[in-house]
Amino acid sequence: MKKYMICLFIFLAVSAVCLTIGYMITRETRKTPIEGVPATELETETVVEDRIVANQEQISHEAPTVTTEEEYYLVSEAGFLLVFCKDKKTICLYTHIPLMDFPEAERTRLREGIWFATMMEIFNYLESYTS
Repeated sequence: MKKYMICLFIFLAVSAVCLTIGYMITRETRKTPIEGVPATELETETVVEDRIVANQEQISHEAPTVTTEEEYYLVSEAGFLLVFCKDKKTICLYTHIPLMDFPEAERTRLREGIWFATMMEIFNYLESYTS
């Protein structure tokens, strides 16, 4: 029994020494300030004065125009929604969204087909009914 007590005491002493050494090592690394990579800058939300465009009066601020070349047709086929291009023959997007996810009034509209000017309008429409 005395042998077991000596082994236990030695084990506890060695464990305490290892934990103390580990604590001392990590304590020293925590005190050291973390420095960034030299010659790099952090991104910020504000624009620094020297980065403002010098010739702002020459920049034109025009709103993007929607062209009629980009028309899409959202229609239900075989119970799922498909997006066709302007010609109603070329499939632009398989949505894999079942028609049953929509209310009855929208199902009727989707069976007939809905025109959209841009793909973003289609995504917004689908998001409003599927989320």
